[in-house]
Amino acid sequence: MIARKHKTLATVYLVIDALASNLAMLCAYFLRFALEVIPVTKGTQHLSVYTQLLPLVTILFPVAFAVQGLYRIRPARSRAEEAFAVAVGCVVGTTVLSGVLLWIRPGGNQVLYSRATLAIFLVLAIAFVVVGRMLVRRLVERLHTAGKNLDRVLIAGNGELARALVERMNGHRELGFRIVGYLRNGEEGGIPGLTCLGSVEEASQVIDANEIEHVFVALPHASSTAMMILLDTLMRRTVAIHVVPDLLQFMAVRSRVEDLDGLPTINLSETPLEGWNRVAKRAFDLTLAVVALIAFLPLILLIAAAIWLEDRRPVVYRQVRMGLDGKPFEILKFRSMRHGAENETGAVWAQKDDQRRTRVGRFIRAWSLDELPQLWNVLMGDMSVVGPRPERPQFVEQFRAEFPHYMLRHKVRAGMTGWAQVHGWRGNTSIRKRIEHDLYYIENWSLMLDFKILLLTVRHGLRHENAY
Repeated sequence: MIARKHKTLATVYLVIDALASNLAMLCAYFLRFALEVIPVTKGTQHLSVYTQLLPLVTILFPVAFAVQGLYRIRPARSRAEEAFAVAVGCVVGTTVLSGVLLWIRPGGNQVLYSRATLAIFLVLAIAFVVVGRMLVRRLVERLHTAGKNLDRVLIAGNGELARALVERMNGHRELGFRIVGYLRNGEEGGIPGLTCLGSVEEASQVIDANEIEHVFVALPHASSTAMMILLDTLMRRTVAIHVVPDLLQFMAVRSRVEDLDGLPTINLSETPLEGWNRVAKRAFDLTLAVVALIAFLPLILLIAAAIWLEDRRPVVYRQVRMGLDGKPFEILKFRSMRHGAENETGAVWAQKDDQRRTRVGRFIRAWSLDELPQLWNVLMGDMSVVGPRPERPQFVEQFRAEFPHYMLRHKVRAGMTGWAQVHGWRGNTSIRKRIEHDLYYIENWSLMLDFKILLLTVRHGLRHENAY
């Protein structure tokens, strides 16, 4: 059943990709020779010269997309990941097409294809294919959200890990999963809103009786024996098997096998930000910080003047935060509270309608404008534009004691905005949720993810209900 649905969707994507890439070629010709977006210097070519390339485009581009894995249907694939794979596929397809045209010229040896037209074609192909796929994806997600064409899912486990999995599935109906029930594993409690269909030992019978298509194994690390028995049972079935690692019990930011004189060891603290990735992210930070400082300079001066007029100096407030590798640094913020606001209380979270705020402070905190001086922290290397938000040492000590994996978030530079913040986990909100989002960011870091977080920051606006 799953294979049939996925095959149908993959076929739809293939047709859309072929149509989009062909349309891109025709539009590229029109822009080049009809509108002359790039001046024509060697004479106008006839449309038939480029229509003869359409069969090649129809073959090459789907093949290039297939190499990028774009016809392997993965419900959890992000839009940014898909767009990046499309861009790479289009570059590969256009490069191969250009190479083929050196040997095979459909219009004859006298025809020289315009490189400018092919360049326009490349840009349009990326745009058209991405838009086409987004439209198909939006249609599929709307069907799923409406409860149509859903995959039947069984959860193996009834502990904290299983409940966290169900919470995320229920929050993303567009993925197309319908949870039929769960299997108990001897742990106390159940999963609210779901029916217990039996024990993990009865998995085979439950799968047959309920026409299960996906099984998500969410067993704790302590149940490794039960998990191996269950996996052996599931491997004999035709269901799709998904194992959810017990990150709450055994967290590895990114494991890597190392060799110690022939003895394999596993490094559990490897991060993606090593080598050239670290250089790329630092270059990204420096470029963005310089551009942002120049762009926001009038606003920065205006805020500084407003603070000085209301409450005099200091305009900028320095506060010790914990950064990369747990080393403290001084974060810069526009001062938004009265002098000596914490003299009596010590380090505390800001509260809604906090009486310690100044009038200017109330406005700039609501719109996160008090964070603008941190662009200087980015330039100095204390922070990154995107990353986990830094906390004060007093809070770090508290969280380190309560959450064993908290310090893993200090494996990367702290950020001005982050994955947790764009999902609403900022200010005095759930620390556990913030940690989960921060660790997801570290594990899955890429420049594309950084771009996505920046776009979400702009899209959702700087104003947030928890910013006070």
